[in-house]
Amino acid sequence: MIERVSSPRAPKPIGPYSQAIKAGGFLFVSGQLGLDPATGALPSSVEDQARQALNNVYGLLLEAGVGWRNVVKVCIYVTDLSLVGKVNDIYMALLGDAAPARTTVAVSSLPRKALVLIDAIAYLG
Repeated sequence: MIERVSSPRAPKPIGPYSQAIKAGGFLFVSGQLGLDPATGALPSSVEDQARQALNNVYGLLLEAGVGWRNVVKVCIYVTDLSLVGKVNDIYMALLGDAAPARTTVAVSSLPRKALVLIDAIAYLG
């Protein structure tokens, strides 16, 4: 069974996709920009964008009844690999000792001229 998950703790999708999907015992969280869910504003710094993107992911995890310890995989997309250190600082501060598998990829651009986008897969069991 497939179930769509949405939360006011994450921004509404800016395209034709769901915020997250439950399927096969997992939650697949769509890529989250650092958009403020209330205002749609995008902060200027990569640190603030990363923090908000992770908060948006966390809001969807909470909606599905899980937390960071259930996350098995994270993918981080950045527009410049030199930003990874700053993103890592925020990532470690918010995730604590949860250490999911992770991929970090440099991309040429992101929607809304964002600097970072983060998606996640969490186990629901």
